[in-house]
Amino acid sequence: MSQSNTNQNLTTEAPKRLIVGISGASGIVYGVSILRALQATSIETHLVMTESARLTLASEMDLTVKDVEAMATEVHHIKNIGATIASGSFKTMGMVVAPCSIRSLSEIAYGATTSLLSRAADVVLKERRRLVLMVRETPLHIGHLRTMVQATENGAIIMPPVPAFYANPKSLEEMVDHSVGRCLDLFEIDVNLTKRWQGIGVKSSAS
Repeated sequence: MSQSNTNQNLTTEAPKRLIVGISGASGIVYGVSILRALQATSIETHLVMTESARLTLASEMDLTVKDVEAMATEVHHIKNIGATIASGSFKTMGMVVAPCSIRSLSEIAYGATTSLLSRAADVVLKERRRLVLMVRETPLHIGHLRTMVQATENGAIIMPPVPAFYANPKSLEEMVDHSVGRCLDLFEIDVNLTKRWQGIGVKSSAS
């Protein structure tokens, strides 16, 4: 057997993996909903939560940390800098931080990786993979805006979870689902949560 045939036979398709970071901003439902949506797919989810996120969870949802962790394929401790997701050799589709606090945004934008969440995000950027930051803060001062620009220049996508009212949501859950669906669209993942725009038909008037 030729060397080329041998190498071809050894080629395997890498598992599809998405890192899900959850920081301490309000809106933890977005990260939880992403994990829940991906449970129905073959995509591995690698979860990392900040300590602040654990506190926010208790305030915003009737779920425990264990409940959220059970939705992920693998859970990584925020202080475990030796985790797989801290290395660029560990192949992933990229990472979403949902919600993304201004502190996490700042660490990611300027490379100050003080936790596994910001380290994993930095790895995604340096490997030129997709990083989506669902930044949750309002109103914004100029420092926030400049930090978003810096993160964008580094390769991140800033995606505040802004409701799309053209979808005519009937509940808070539908509003969240639409934002989650649009977020996952950026990774070419369709979990059938997004109401797609069909356009508005306008008849042209006779000349």
